[in-house]
Amino acid sequence: MNDVAQKAGVATDKAKSFLSEFKQFAMKGNVIDLAIAVVIGGAFGKIVNSLVANVISPILGVVTSGVNLADLHFFIGKAKIEYGLFIQSIIDFVIIAFCIFVAIKVIMKKEEPKPAPAKPADVALLEEIRDLLKGQQTPNQNQ
Repeated sequence: MNDVAQKAGVATDKAKSFLSEFKQFAMKGNVIDLAIAVVIGGAFGKIVNSLVANVISPILGVVTSGVNLADLHFFIGKAKIEYGLFIQSIIDFVIIAFCIFVAIKVIMKKEEPKPAPAKPADVALLEEIRDLLKGQQTPNQNQ
């Protein structure tokens, strides 16, 4: 019976170690950032899908004389090939990619470091004089 208890203790220790490692992994900033990005990306996808379905597709329908892209299809035998839905998915992808591109451009623009302000002329002149004086000194004068 003691051997069984010892094996159970080893299994419990391994399980605790595994859970501890998982907790460390799950609490890393990158994993949490990724989870947030997935959730926001899903919501963003719904917004773009709504934009395409409710704004862009009706406009395309008017431009194409009332043709609904989602209704475009043909048959090969009994198989229905719905190429209009494929075209719709391509439009969705292009719009999503463009929106992400614009969002990244805006984020990156805000993160650019601003150049350091220029030193006042008097400070720059004093630093130049200091550097010239250092260049004129000999090693014996430093003592």
